[in-house]
Amino acid sequence: MPNGKSLALGFLVGGVVGAAYTLLNTPSSGRDFRENAKLKSENLKNTVLSLKEEGMQLKDQITQTSKEGAELIKELSEDVKTSIESWKRTVEPHQKNIQKYLEQIEASLKELEEKAKAEQADHTTQPSHEVINHQ
Repeated sequence: MPNGKSLALGFLVGGVVGAAYTLLNTPSSGRDFRENAKLKSENLKNTVLSLKEEGMQLKDQITQTSKEGAELIKELSEDVKTSIESWKRTVEPHQKNIQKYLEQIEASLKELEEKAKAEQADHTTQPSHEVINHQ
């Protein structure tokens, strides 16, 4: 967790620099300064501890959320898989029936074509009975 260490180091360095600046520029007495420095040191310590605790809570929340997300994705994929299998079982018998009907229609069409060709052949071989009117 390099970012957390960098943050803590930044607070520590900032606190030291702030304390040194206050020490050099304070018009108060030594006793007041020491009390003030002690209070600010306690405040800084509490802030750092609070940030550390909040960081740990955030880490735990992210871990928990990741686990829950992984579980949800797993459940969702299982649900989708189950739904697809159910759909396949429902549709498959109908596909076979449709295929059967298509084969029957195709056979009927071939039969009709053969009859049409046979009738056409009969008409071309028979003499025509046209009446020709000569005037």
